[in-house]
Amino acid sequence: MKKLLLCAAATAFCLLGMCPMQGHAQKKAPYVEGTQVWQWDKPYQVQKIESPKGKRPKNVILMIGDGMSLMHIYTAWTCNRGKLWIENCPVVGLSKTYCQDRLITDSGAGGTAMAIGQKTKYHMVGTDSLGHPQPTLVNLAKAKGKSAGIVATCRLWDATPADFGSPNIDRENEDDIVAGYTNCVADYVCGGGAKKFVNRKDGRNIFNELAEKGYTVVHSYPELMQTNADKIFAVTDSVDVPLPRDRGDRLAQTSLKGLNVLNKNKKGFFMMIEGSQLDDYGHFNQLGLLMEETLDFDQAIGEVLKWAAADGNTLVVITADHETGGPTLVAGDKEKGEVRVHFSTRDHSGVMVPVYAFGPGSQEFTGIYENTDIFWKIKKLLKL
Repeated sequence: MKKLLLCAAATAFCLLGMCPMQGHAQKKAPYVEGTQVWQWDKPYQVQKIESPKGKRPKNVILMIGDGMSLMHIYTAWTCNRGKLWIENCPVVGLSKTYCQDRLITDSGAGGTAMAIGQKTKYHMVGTDSLGHPQPTLVNLAKAKGKSAGIVATCRLWDATPADFGSPNIDRENEDDIVAGYTNCVADYVCGGGAKKFVNRKDGRNIFNELAEKGYTVVHSYPELMQTNADKIFAVTDSVDVPLPRDRGDRLAQTSLKGLNVLNKNKKGFFMMIEGSQLDDYGHFNQLGLLMEETLDFDQAIGEVLKWAAADGNTLVVITADHETGGPTLVAGDKEKGEVRVHFSTRDHSGVMVPVYAFGPGSQEFTGIYENTDIFWKIKKLLKL
């Protein structure tokens, strides 16, 4: 009887969100109510990086933390004992994320605003509000003779990579979005979602079609890191890439791989990098996994900032498409890396999101502005 009571107490403890590692073993565990406590057990060091000066960059890297707000960042900062790589950015602004037909946007419309410079309707990806595909920053960079890339830790049919690489009137048209990548002009694409590229109802093998378009198609992370091709389409996992503790520094390494591929072009490049799964664990209100994703994204930011600082001609813009989960940091201990957080929603919320900028042209990103302005600022700086 005593043993049963102890088991029941332990179960209740975790359901109330007090179990520090709750949700780690299962990616999409049930929604957890109540205030949750979590402690980061792998703090990392952060170095000071000087932002290169200059008014106009040759390259732009746009990094999107899906669902990431100031509260995500400050909570992660507490977890990592009061330091983050993102703090090296000397410029900060605020972006208004509403879409054309709703105050609270989704990743389809939110990412599209940054990809094409127009507000569009909820669930649309890479199109205007009438459903017409528009030139994205990827397309415009290619038209200018630059290279372009897309990196995500989610399935490539998900909204944000589709915003930049495969336009569609509805993000739920997943098979069509995958097929749309055969018209993508990016030189480097990396993400998950292999299961919808083959064994399709329409009988098409999208991998074969991409190879016919000149891509070197790779199917695993090790294979990607070994290839020396100049045009790569990497779909490394069946759906999303693994959790941070299982995938290691894959986001950082696949991003650096892409940067080195694109940097072969002397005219420069545009690249979009998404920390995709922050959004998932905001929806599920799973504090531990949300923080692991946020801290993984910050470590990828650190590698990208170091690369950009060494290059000297690269602007890095870091932002979000919207906020997810409404986490509130209600208590914590910076010295222990422990946080106590309460979530206000299982959906997106309507807060403005931060925009960080590093490198030449970063001065353009101060102030409060529409998410569409991020497109126009980048377009102007790259003379697209």
